[in-house]
Amino acid sequence: MDQLILGSQALRTGRLTEHQLRTRYRMVYRNVYLARDVEMTAEIKARAGWLFAGPDAVMGGVSAAAVHGTKWLDPDTPAVVVRADRHRPKGLTVQSYALAAQDVCVRRGMRVTTAARTAFDLARLLPQSRAVPIVDALMNATDLKLIDIEPLIAANPGVRGVHRARSALALVDGGAESPQESRLRLALVAGGLPSPETQIQFFDEYGEAFIRVDMGWRQWRVAVEYDGVQHWNDSRQRAWDIERLAILEAMGWVVVRVSAAMLREPERLVARVRTKLRAAGCPV
Repeated sequence: MDQLILGSQALRTGRLTEHQLRTRYRMVYRNVYLARDVEMTAEIKARAGWLFAGPDAVMGGVSAAAVHGTKWLDPDTPAVVVRADRHRPKGLTVQSYALAAQDVCVRRGMRVTTAARTAFDLARLLPQSRAVPIVDALMNATDLKLIDIEPLIAANPGVRGVHRARSALALVDGGAESPQESRLRLALVAGGLPSPETQIQFFDEYGEAFIRVDMGWRQWRVAVEYDGVQHWNDSRQRAWDIERLAILEAMGWVVVRVSAAMLREPERLVARVRTKLRAAGCPV
């Protein structure tokens, strides 16, 4: 069973009866159906939007990010199509602005904005707290670097949101491996702490990396780790976390472990990390 189909085409060719279409598929957009046993993802939502909008459509924003392989995107977010006119098909988020030829590429058979253009548009059109984690994840999923985005800022000085884009892009870091890590880093920086290095590796006597921490400051040997649910529910992960913490402490590092509840109280979180940094000699 195909994941996504055009209902009219399936009925016209006799592949499905109306009863089969109604019972085996669910409608995503008008005339675009998804098999009922397939879980919706952001990439499937993007493809559904592209099928609905037509083969000449260019998918942008979170839809383009999904097609580029970005993880952790909300599948309930409407697909985003970029078009210069004001025609707005029902059910799609339409962003109306012109694209240069070099801003568009083909991925997985769909026309989408390039990774660089996608990052630029996300950074200028979304609130910073939402844009930074998505651009972090986009950079993590691709070989995109900030230097790839800079020409777009220079070429579009008057475009809506360009100043917001500059501010957001100054905060992105493709080293983040989850939205929670991105939000944690943003909370630390917003609280006045130095921007931490992400994914710090530690090597054994053979030169092999055997420990990595989410973020921290080498100069002061302070690390900050986000503990997701797997750190508490997986007994082997829990055992390794305890061993790893002991190794880091033996190396003179202080590790601040952060839970989801702590992320909801950023002032207390920042105060705790600031105390550790000050004790290590950091002038904060």
